[in-house]
Amino acid sequence: MNTEPELPRAARIFISFVALMRRNNFSVAPEQTTSFLAAIELLGPRSIEDIRQAALATLAPPPERRATFDRLFDLHFRGNEAIERVDDGEDDETVRLREEGRGDEEPLLSDDANESGLTATRTEALVERRFAQLSTTDALRRLTREAPRRLPRRRGHRRMRARHGPFADLRRTLRDSVRSDGEILRLGHTKRRQRPRKFLLLIDVSGSMKSRTEENMKLAHVLVQAAPNVEVFTFGTRLTRVTRALRLRRREQALNAVAHLVNDWDGGTRIGDALQAFLAVPRFGGYARGAAVIIVSDGLERGEPDALRDAVAKLSRRAWRVSWLTPLAAGPGFRPQTEALVAIERYVDDLVDGGSSASIVAHVLALGRRRAA
Repeated sequence: MNTEPELPRAARIFISFVALMRRNNFSVAPEQTTSFLAAIELLGPRSIEDIRQAALATLAPPPERRATFDRLFDLHFRGNEAIERVDDGEDDETVRLREEGRGDEEPLLSDDANESGLTATRTEALVERRFAQLSTTDALRRLTREAPRRLPRRRGHRRMRARHGPFADLRRTLRDSVRSDGEILRLGHTKRRQRPRKFLLLIDVSGSMKSRTEENMKLAHVLVQAAPNVEVFTFGTRLTRVTRALRLRRREQALNAVAHLVNDWDGGTRIGDALQAFLAVPRFGGYARGAAVIIVSDGLERGEPDALRDAVAKLSRRAWRVSWLTPLAAGPGFRPQTEALVAIERYVDDLVDGGSSASIVAHVLALGRRRAA
């Protein structure tokens, strides 16, 4: 017979929040959980913010993970109303692209702009997107399984012991010589440590990529979970950093957070302006330095190709490798036909198929065979 007292119904939502934090790699001791419940009882909270303050005081999330804590809190206690945007959705993670010289060509907002998702447009359509199908495909399972050993790496600055290496380990050699009365029997060696290379993933969420958006976002979540240094941005008529949201371990929560962050789903296509805006923000541009940059876009640009060509050229000088993955490159004899892809072909290292998760995963894993630098 079970003699353990049943958990009060009013406390279950708070206990489940602690469990959610633990599932997302927060360290919460049982004593902190008890203190959390005691603080709520003591405060008699009158609002969600009172509960948030009690959680911050007792569960003590580390400062560097405060944003993740806030996102988990909002998702758990507010549900669909989580992650409310201030100032009309403009923050330091979202850059709205410029409108100069384009006001007479197309309206900024349109209720029926690009409903089919088959053509490229410059129109900004601010919509909310829901991710319904969250099943894991074989390609995503393969990425999760093989990413730790097959993703590209670089030579670090620190050194490690090695049986054979280009550098002499004088400290270890002299220390070992003490055991043999000062005689050096074997020369120690070191080599540079191998570090995971940074990844920068830029995903086109415009109307012409509508059929691939959901799968691309699921792939981005798997990559963020599998590799330590991954940054993810979406672009259409705005540039949005979604890395923090994708760091949530559970895919449903992560994609729900992304759906609230991004406002320009299935809208216009302004690739050149988006990349120019990315490079104009020093913090964003630094993510590309020495990184494997992957741009997932069909390249159906409605802006000036000069802006796109200039941005990709600058990006190629900063990055380790730039790969452009487009659904248009489905056949083996693909040759770029659009003005945008022709303009950037000379500046990218790879212009390959991005029309399926399997092809994208295959390319990402193949990057590990490139020579480390």
